[in-house]
Amino acid sequence: MTTTEELVAQVNKILDDIGIDMDGLFETFDVPSISYRLKENLSLLQELEEDLSRRVGEVTPSVGGFDKKNKDPHIQWIYKKKRNRVLALERLRSAITAHKMALALIAANYTFTLGKRELSIRELKREDIPKVKAIQKPVQLGRVEVLPYLAYSGDVLRLLARESIEVREAFKFIKGKLREKGTVRTRGLRIEVEYWENNRLKKARIDLPTDADIEAELRQRYGRRFRWRVLSFVKTKGVLINNHYTVDNLALAYSVLDPEKGAELLGLDLFRYYFLTSENDRESLGLYPDIKLCIDCHYSIFDLPFRNEPGFKTGHGSMLLIRKCEMEKALVGRRRDITNIPNYLLGGVLLYGMSDYSEEKVAQLLGIPEDELVEAIKKFVISGLHKTLFADTKKFEKFMPKSDRAKQFLALLQG
Repeated sequence: MTTTEELVAQVNKILDDIGIDMDGLFETFDVPSISYRLKENLSLLQELEEDLSRRVGEVTPSVGGFDKKNKDPHIQWIYKKKRNRVLALERLRSAITAHKMALALIAANYTFTLGKRELSIRELKREDIPKVKAIQKPVQLGRVEVLPYLAYSGDVLRLLARESIEVREAFKFIKGKLREKGTVRTRGLRIEVEYWENNRLKKARIDLPTDADIEAELRQRYGRRFRWRVLSFVKTKGVLINNHYTVDNLALAYSVLDPEKGAELLGLDLFRYYFLTSENDRESLGLYPDIKLCIDCHYSIFDLPFRNEPGFKTGHGSMLLIRKCEMEKALVGRRRDITNIPNYLLGGVLLYGMSDYSEEKVAQLLGIPEDELVEAIKKFVISGLHKTLFADTKKFEKFMPKSDRAKQFLALLQG
């Protein structure tokens, strides 16, 4: 059995070799080969991580509090060994996260076929690689271009040291954005309503978003005879990504990809990620390990893609995402009415309804086909859900059926 020091040396050697091998593999950018190598690497690294973490544990003493003159050299040697073990374990976990992110990104953007049969990445075999085809999916999740720049060797700082000052500054900026705590914002109002029903006075308590037209919303639900008062404000806060390995890999990849616009590109990719997927999708995709499933407060990174738009206000991107997450919850149990609209198009429909953007602008922003988006909006209108989710439905009027017969059919369909 190897000693812990031998295992640490082995881990560092393997990670160095992986860094060199992956650099060469991305020169050809053969997706099936890259996927197979990532899968094999990940399997090996996870075995090493399990063994090393069992020996090292989670908590290690620090020598920061000792006076330099009084340090015993024997004790110092013990601390140095422990520090080397911890650094190897940290490097290993960073590399594992990079491999998981890369595999999730490939799975989200490519379909693999062997002849007429579809394959998952787990089913790839070395002998089949030359015959396997990778077909790019029509809608992009994340950004495939960042694949060569993730820290597969796990040594983020060493990789960063090779780059220019411009890249290092971009890395610090992106990392700062991803580590910022969400600003506490009033995301909703808890309201008590008194209304008449069957000649009886009744009370109800409901939650509404802060930017909702309260009077119009209550009139739609309770008719003309009601009164209301605010009980409390619904406030939230949090961190966007609760995993420093994910943060380091994203900051490194996007700063190297584009030092000038890397943060803006990442903000746009994260914005698209939330709009093109459902909460269930985000739970299983693994594109950004330990990212929040839903946004419930303001993060400045979501403002970066929109800051040059006319009439821009701080919190614009976050508020759109907050409303999208609220609408997802409102659609629970009603998704069967629009089963023929995939999640990426549903996100486009919701963004169209809650913003001032045209169909063309929404399609461009989310990277989805405009003709498919228009068809999805028409189906959404036929379902009648636009009246449930949006207080103002003027934008949807042009998609309503024009003929009298179609209008009658729609009225029957919506009850």
